[in-house]
Amino acid sequence: MSALPLDPGQLTHRLALEAPNDESDGQGGSLGGWVQAGEVWARIEPIASPSFTDMAGGERAVVTHRILLRHRHGIGAGQRFREGERLFRIRLVRDPDETRRMLSCLCEEEAQ
Repeated sequence: MSALPLDPGQLTHRLALEAPNDESDGQGGSLGGWVQAGEVWARIEPIASPSFTDMAGGERAVVTHRILLRHRHGIGAGQRFREGERLFRIRLVRDPDETRRMLSCLCEEEAQ
């Protein structure tokens, strides 16, 4: 299988990677909110028409954008990307050509 081309010059968006804050509040719950887990350079591609993706547990998610970035560990569904005021909830992460060169994240842009 040939590798998909990834031109680093197309990674023009600096995104903050955020993860849910699961830190204990000391009373049996969690603090909630989001904490920054890193920053990445990425390409944001709107999907022409939002599509539905079947998720685990029968949940269906609306996918509005595909975000491409260099491969890195620690990115998964349930996290989100932030670009200024824009938020993209990560629904699915995959390595499109199984070469560990890039990740394709199917995301849903959250309304503010």
